[in-house]
Amino acid sequence: MEKAILGLDIGGTGIKGGVLIKGHLEDIRSIPTPANQDQEHILETIALFIESYLHHDIVGIGIGIPGLVDVDKGIVLGLANIPAFQHVELRKFLSERFGKPVFINNDANCFALGVYKYGIGKQFKNLVGITLGTGTGGGIVINGSLYSGVTSAAGEWCSAPYLDNNYEFYCSGKFFHNFYHQRPKALAKLALAGDPVAIKAFEEYGHHLGELIKTILYALAPEAIVLGGSIRKSYPLFKDSLNKTLSTFMYPTVLENLQILLSELDETAIHGAVALVDVEPEVVNS
Repeated sequence: MEKAILGLDIGGTGIKGGVLIKGHLEDIRSIPTPANQDQEHILETIALFIESYLHHDIVGIGIGIPGLVDVDKGIVLGLANIPAFQHVELRKFLSERFGKPVFINNDANCFALGVYKYGIGKQFKNLVGITLGTGTGGGIVINGSLYSGVTSAAGEWCSAPYLDNNYEFYCSGKFFHNFYHQRPKALAKLALAGDPVAIKAFEEYGHHLGELIKTILYALAPEAIVLGGSIRKSYPLFKDSLNKTLSTFMYPTVLENLQILLSELDETAIHGAVALVDVEPEVVNS
């Protein structure tokens, strides 16, 4: 059998998995998350899902979660939308059960590492990944290494105060829901058909995202910012207003050396999870 790395994306509604074999993702599937069950039941569900992949020669397991993690100890400190998953020694549980190395991190951090290792971010040593979906998340790669910070909380600009709320309120799907009472995808269709209200919605959204990116530039001045998440698909609708806002950034030389890119990976969450696994290349490719 070919050596493989298993990646899992554990979310509030679903657990998705896939294996990386010789640089390609295969066997991608998902199961519902038993979010309202107790911790023991959730752990067993995860374990049984992993067991379903053991017909592959798994050399390591990477896991991304929408919450904070003690990366060094592999402890999930809290998982969004899963009340029972607090302070869970997930690495210990899985490594003892399967005898495989296990790596866990925040899902937005995984996204940034995934686009750096397997996606459009390969050409940069310093980048920031921003996920634009139901929520907003961020991850940081510095000199080719993921910077997670304490309890994987680095890059959480989404929670920073902005206007009367925070950046996530204005830079995620929440903006369209709260101010225009529609989902981004539906509004994008209207905007493409010429609807002036929908066009205005994306112009406003681009301005808010531009303000978020300006904050990131002041802190890190990366070579690239890679956008992921479902809203990135509507980038042409908010690109101009985003760039207009960025043009007010104080340091033009930073903007001149910045590239804003869209992730081309279809399974960014799983790519990010497998990117966490730190095993020798010859072990994976032998």
